[in-house]
Amino acid sequence: MAELSLKAKSREVTTKGARNKMRKSGVVPGVFYSTESEPVSISATELGLKPFVYTSEGHIVDLTIDDKEPQKAILKDVQFHPITDRIIHFDLLGLTAGHKITVQVPVVLTGSAIGVKEGGVLVQQLHKVDLECLPKDIPDHIELDIEDLSIGMAKHIKDLEFAKGKFIANDDVMVVSVEKTKGASEDEAAAAEEESAEPEVINKGKSEEEGE
Repeated sequence: MAELSLKAKSREVTTKGARNKMRKSGVVPGVFYSTESEPVSISATELGLKPFVYTSEGHIVDLTIDDKEPQKAILKDVQFHPITDRIIHFDLLGLTAGHKITVQVPVVLTGSAIGVKEGGVLVQQLHKVDLECLPKDIPDHIELDIEDLSIGMAKHIKDLEFAKGKFIANDDVMVVSVEKTKGASEDEAAAAEEESAEPEVINKGKSEEEGE
């Protein structure tokens, strides 16, 4: 997993009004916690956080708090404003060598599904997956080949592969599928209706002939 640097400052726990004022100035409150120390209230610029938040790849945070010795961490949680969608809070989890952690890793689809070429629509239900592994083994993403997906087919957690970790989800959880388009379904329904109507016309004709 690629590493990116983030500079943060320790902060005092303050009132909601003070935190809102901080956000208006482009600074986001957060918390750094790990198994080896007490949680630390910190803050970082919204600009500095964006490369970790608005990305399709996972990153290890090379975190520096108050110009002290850098520490390895991952972005564990991030909260957004319900209206503006701006970052309003973040949590960083410190990494400890030899200790497994659970992280969210992006799922990247590769190839072009056969079903899409046949007129279907590709629907990715799961964009990230929870993975348990050692910090040194955290991947940038998990790739999933979808070349063989026809209309009506899907791929699940059990189809993902990563030898150095374990996926924290039921094997049957759907990741991606190829579904029929609405138009195709309507065409099939219309065709079926026409077929079911044909015998009625034939039967009616027979009855009239028999009556003669």
